[in-house]
Amino acid sequence: MERYLMEQLVAWKSKANRKPLILNGARQVGKTWLLKEFGKREFDNVAYVSLDSNQAASALFDEGFDAQRVLMGLSLATRQEIKPGSTLIVLDEIQTNPRAITALKYFCEEVPAYAVAAAGSLLGLSAHEGSGYPVGKVETLNLHPLSFREYLDATGDRPLRLLLDSQDTQTMAAFSEREVLALKTYYLVGGMPAVVNEYVESEDFAQVRALQNQILEDYTRDFAKHMPMRLLPKALDAWHSTPAHLSHENKKFVFGRIREGARAKDFEDALIWLQQAGLISTVSRVKKPALPLSAHDDHKAFKVFLLDIGLLGAMSGADAASIVQGSGIFTEFKGALTEQYVCQQLISDCGVGPYYWSAKSSTGKIDFLAQDQGAVYAMEVKAEENLRAKSLRAFKQANPQVKAVRFSLSPYRQQDWMRNVPLYAVANKGLWS
Repeated sequence: MERYLMEQLVAWKSKANRKPLILNGARQVGKTWLLKEFGKREFDNVAYVSLDSNQAASALFDEGFDAQRVLMGLSLATRQEIKPGSTLIVLDEIQTNPRAITALKYFCEEVPAYAVAAAGSLLGLSAHEGSGYPVGKVETLNLHPLSFREYLDATGDRPLRLLLDSQDTQTMAAFSEREVLALKTYYLVGGMPAVVNEYVESEDFAQVRALQNQILEDYTRDFAKHMPMRLLPKALDAWHSTPAHLSHENKKFVFGRIREGARAKDFEDALIWLQQAGLISTVSRVKKPALPLSAHDDHKAFKVFLLDIGLLGAMSGADAASIVQGSGIFTEFKGALTEQYVCQQLISDCGVGPYYWSAKSSTGKIDFLAQDQGAVYAMEVKAEENLRAKSLRAFKQANPQVKAVRFSLSPYRQQDWMRNVPLYAVANKGLWS
């Protein structure tokens, strides 16, 4: 299974002023596998240790930081000779030991020749709680579930992925039936590595859904293990309510849908924890489409999406049989899966942080706004071959400086005021930017 983040890891290794690396991501998105595979390909050997299960290694960081002592201890714990430049040191589950996070500063300052990569899922929370996060002394990368492009590679359909990466929109249109079928399957399978592997091996959607449900159960057990008890009930309520929010027309997160009488201040900390754990993404409303979008962020209004479309389908109870029933999966609970898919690809493959816009006094809305290379893109998501884009047209007329894009099941077309990009080609920024 090839992960595109590997290229950035290789680039990190080659930097003259390389700092320790933190690979952020939710549990079970493949951080450990990726770092081990990176070490196998690019280094002579890998000194891997999990600070969650190896107490002797974790204790090395409890008595201050002496470089030679720590390096010798890691060598003993991993049974690997650690050499500068040729050994990759991997500190897994680093969030379990805040002192180890702080120690990355000293790796940077005192022994910069050693390649150190850490993996963890709650590093943002650790920093928030004042654990001595080494600001300015580390580099960070974020690993997400497999994007649709990565999924195509993993399932043996690289030629189709290469086509979707091209500018050959005529050939794309000729193979649209195959592309739509692959996209339907991705909606169901999603991008969790273990689930993708299960589908490749068995092609059994029942087994896929069972594994997704197991991952969801694992996450809820993690809540109890890692979360402050005061947040646990609220986080569970917010987590389980996500499909209900996305099933509404405007997808806005409304605290009253969690429980009657719920208020923002009651659940803000729980949502922050879920976001820092990599389990949800929040997409804020902006008051106007001006650069930079972050300067116009209305923090009080936002949408919440899950980390993975397959997990959203499992959590919502979407029927796996809909995969073969026309285009029903695209309109499943008011197009929630389609909007989840677009959001996920924008973040993971396009590298943009999406926002949205809605009029306070009318029903007008723009599903996503994104900025890239000095331009603002207004994006409307259509779950079917529906070419009506009244809200998008009105928004473009009111804000002529934005670039209008519609994602739908229709083929690519350039109109005088907007572009229609097929849903299966969302990640091809050349088609919409």
